[in-house]
Amino acid sequence: MKRLMASSVALAAAVALAACGGGSGGSTTSVAGSQTIDVRQLPGVGSVLIDQSGKAVYSSDQEATGRIVCNSACTAFWKPVSPGAGGPTAPSSAGRLGVIKRPDGSRQVTVNGKPLYTFSEDSPGKVTGNGFTDDFSGHHFIWHVIGSKGTAAGAPAAVRATATATDEHMRRQAQPGSTDHRG
Repeated sequence: MKRLMASSVALAAAVALAACGGGSGGSTTSVAGSQTIDVRQLPGVGSVLIDQSGKAVYSSDQEATGRIVCNSACTAFWKPVSPGAGGPTAPSSAGRLGVIKRPDGSRQVTVNGKPLYTFSEDSPGKVTGNGFTDDFSGHHFIWHVIGSKGTAAGAPAAVRATATATDEHMRRQAQPGSTDHRG
């Protein structure tokens, strides 16, 4: 009897938790279902592609041809989106998904041939890297959040100015012997 009652309590708790998570705001931290990429409306950028953790995905102008140039230090800030064990999945409106092999042998999701990344400074539902510029290994990158149709979304001027200031801060932190500890 106790086992049946405990099971009923666990079932009721699961139903209550599921009912609480039914909102549709931009601050949700997980993607419904098991898709690699989904679409979500986010404040300031509109309808964009997100990964399974709810973070917006980006591509850089420098990798538009599908050739990977974001390696080593670059991937400390820009995390390649992994397809997981199977092939990537997304709503049909998200663009053509694919997988590319990275120089280190790992696999990365692409949309319309462009490699996808998340930005380490973002959190689920919050976009901070749109229009961001940085330099790694002799390459100058310009990053764009990917819109719901699988194409780059524009960056407002205010975001570009903030991105440039943050970029300078990140460069100072990355330099050996750096004393810049602003947060």
